[in-house]
Parts: sequence; structure tokens; C-alpha cells
Amino acid sequence: MLPKMIISASYKTDIPAFYGRWFMARLEAGFCRMVNPYGGQVYEVPLTRAAVDGFVFWTRNPGPFGEALSELRRRGFPFILQLTITGYPRALESSVIDKARSIELAHTLAREFGAKALVWRYDPVLATSLTPLEWHSANFAELARGLAGAVDEVVISFAQIYRKTRRNLDHAAKSFGFAWHDPDDDAKRALARELATRASEHGMRLSLCAQPQLKGEGVGEARCIDAERLSAVAGHKIEVPKRGNRPGCLCAESRDIGDYDSCPHGCVYCYAVATQRRARRRHQAHDPAGEFLAPRACA
Repeated sequence: MLPKMIISASYKTDIPAFYGRWFMARLEAGFCRMVNPYGGQVYEVPLTRAAVDGFVFWTRNPGPFGEALSELRRRGFPFILQLTITGYPRALESSVIDKARSIELAHTLAREFGAKALVWRYDPVLATSLTPLEWHSANFAELARGLAGAVDEVVISFAQIYRKTRRNLDHAAKSFGFAWHDPDDDAKRALARELATRASEHGMRLSLCAQPQLKGEGVGEARCIDAERLSAVAGHKIEVPKRGNRPGCLCAESRDIGDYDSCPHGCVYCYAVATQRRARRRHQAHDPAGEFLAPRACA
């Protein structure tokens, strides 16, 4: 018998917000097809109960995905939702849902599926003239207060400035009249400790995603693909090896079924989108009945 696997859906795009019909069609079919973004190889990922231990979903808007989650539960699939709520200004994330609506959805999901099935992500922490570090302290405290009782963990990370991230931030800064910078590690560690204190006040533990050099008092290390949490949701032990996606990552092994350059949320700091124009075009060209999430030829 082949070993089962955890499916990540997806750190490359927001499947619950934008591709729910496609996901449910692929679940019914029992598989989807993916293209390796680096080598171009095409491969098939099975999505049957016999092949899948469970799902980890990454989303900023689980609202359109409610029926899919109920169907997954009916079919016996355990799942976790990594729910990003940052409350940033529109200049930084133009098309995400309002933070009040996000908090409302978090409580609805926790009531329906249990708090263990939900993790809050305040991610990434981005320092700009619109969101200086002291702004994050107040903003995080407000969100934590609103999410109290719905989640028991919040994951943070500080923005990593890749080449495409720098390009997109510079373009947005020029368009909207703000400045951005990458704080030093001491400033990041101090803020992480403060956010950990605020999280603890509202019944949450704070963990840091793949940045162990920034750990401090009260700050744990995140396992975003978390076999232990998934086991708690499933009610039985799920054993998969740890195999992080990058240095410092403690995630369990998984297969991701998303696609880069396909999320139209408009977050200017996103590492998974080269340009918003390309992401919008690929989303518009998406075929919910197709085997692939996004068309390969759409520029």
C-alpha cells in the first residue's frame, strides 16, 4: 500500500476564495494535475480518501468555501485552515475582505469545525510608513481581541524581500505615496516578543514561521503543515516525516496543489505573484472543470 500524504491547498494561491468549484470537481474526480514550476514536468496528485491523510488550506477568505468544508467532513477528510487576517491598508492589499468580516468568519468556522481546525496568520509583518512597527502592536492587539475563543495559535513572519517583492513594493510605494523598509533583527525580535504577550492575553500561543533567528521569550516555532494538529482534528494519529520547504521550516511533508501567479487578492508584498496583471489574467482564464488549476499559456 502506498503511503498517504497531506495536501496543501495552497501556499501559492487562495483556493478557498477563488478556486472552490475547481477543487470540488477535482475531489469528485479523485485527482488533479500539476506542473512543476521549476522544471515544467506534469504530474498527477491523487485526491482520494485512500491516498490523502488530510488537507491544509491557506486562505484570506474562507466564505465561499463553506459547502466544500462540509463535504470534506462528510467524506471523512480532516482539515486545517490557515486563515490570514492582517487588517492592512488598501494600498498594501487592495482586494481582501474587511477584517471585521474575516473575524466573523473565523468564529463561524470555529463553531462549526472546532478551534483546532483553525490557525490565524498575521503574516507577513511589513514595515511601511503606513504600517510602522508601533502600528502593528495596536493592530495585532485589536485583531487578537476579536479572534479570542476562535483560535488557539497565531503564526507570524516578517516579510522576506525577494526581487519580485521589492519590485512590487517599490511600484506600490510610488503609486500610493508611502515608504517601506526592512527592520533589523533586534527590532523584529522585540516586536515578536510584544505580539506574543498580546496573543497570550487572549488565549493564543504565538509561533514564528521559518525564522528561528528571531525567536525570543514566548515565541515558538511554527509548523504550518502540522501533523499533530491534523491528528487532533482527525481523532487519530497521522504520521508523516518532517520536510520543510526552506531553511528553518518545520512543516510535515505535503504536496501542494496550487499555482503561482494565480491569486488576485492584490497584496503587494506577496512572494507568490510576480505581477498583479498576470495573476488577474490567469484567474480570469481559469477553467473550473479543468484538470489544472491555471492555464499555462496565459501571460
